[in-house]
Amino acid sequence: MRGPRAVARATSRDVARVAGVSQTTVSLVMGEKWRGRVSERTAEAVRSAARGLGYRPNLAARDLRLGHPRTALLVVPALTNEFFARVWTGTARAAEQYGVGVVLYPSPEGIGPARDPFASASATLDGVIASSMAAEALDALREGGLPLVMLDSDPDRTEASATVNLDIADGMRQLAAHLLGLGHRRFVHLAAEVDSWTFRERQRALAAALREAGGTQLRTVYAALSVGEATEATEQALAGPGPRATALVCDSDVLAAGACKAARRLGLRVPDDISVTGFDDLTLATAVEPELTTVRLPTEAVGEAGMRALMTVLDGGVAGSRALPVELVRRGTTAAARPGSG
Repeated sequence: MRGPRAVARATSRDVARVAGVSQTTVSLVMGEKWRGRVSERTAEAVRSAARGLGYRPNLAARDLRLGHPRTALLVVPALTNEFFARVWTGTARAAEQYGVGVVLYPSPEGIGPARDPFASASATLDGVIASSMAAEALDALREGGLPLVMLDSDPDRTEASATVNLDIADGMRQLAAHLLGLGHRRFVHLAAEVDSWTFRERQRALAAALREAGGTQLRTVYAALSVGEATEATEQALAGPGPRATALVCDSDVLAAGACKAARRLGLRVPDDISVTGFDDLTLATAVEPELTTVRLPTEAVGEAGMRALMTVLDGGVAGSRALPVELVRRGTTAAARPGSG
């Protein structure tokens, strides 16, 4: 015999939708920080919607008012990627300055919906910081209206209290300008087979930069984020019919390592016969030979900025959105296109 069907608990998003306000307004009203910021009429509309939905505010916020320490949850798709380890390092460093505890949660579903690792995350936490994930994947972690700071994620999504990004588009523009300046006109983009904002942004920005330059050819192939998958995808792309590309633009240093491996298997020299670029500037970038031309991302700074943004929101402020600058690092895997290849 089946038991009673579970009833989903109302979230701050539900309250915001019913009241016709933003989630930030809901947080202000339920946290008793609305006076002077929103009208009495709006505050009452939020309270009425909350009562009607049975919405329960974040218990951790109540504990904070009683003097208990703050705790944040950092959600990442995986710990096997050095990128997320660096985000954790930066977040923890900033948290120590604020006296905030950080719980690290690598989501079992990667960038998919993240399950609540506790009986109820909102009962024990003050806020959530999430890297490289979609806001809707975090719904189960935000019951009760926990503030959400998104890192390396779509800045146009309104579910987040704040976003901290890397200037991914500028990184791709710098790479394109570098390769175009070396005379390259035929490109293969080895794109990550991951449906997330950060990789969609890389593809969009590269295509736009090459289109604006004119006289270029671009072919996009996809691979999972592993050296083996990247090697196989690159071999197939370079062994195909027609004029061979002279530059491989890879979405990550891991993919670039696989691309270099594929070039060697095909008897091509990097960078004499083909140039290869990465993205991230992980430890791997200087472990390969020749060392990798790539885009350096200030990953630890992203984690630090995310924690500071969360503290601003918890203190009743508005953190907004910001993008941190990135830097092209020229190393040994790029060189001028050979005469007649452009």
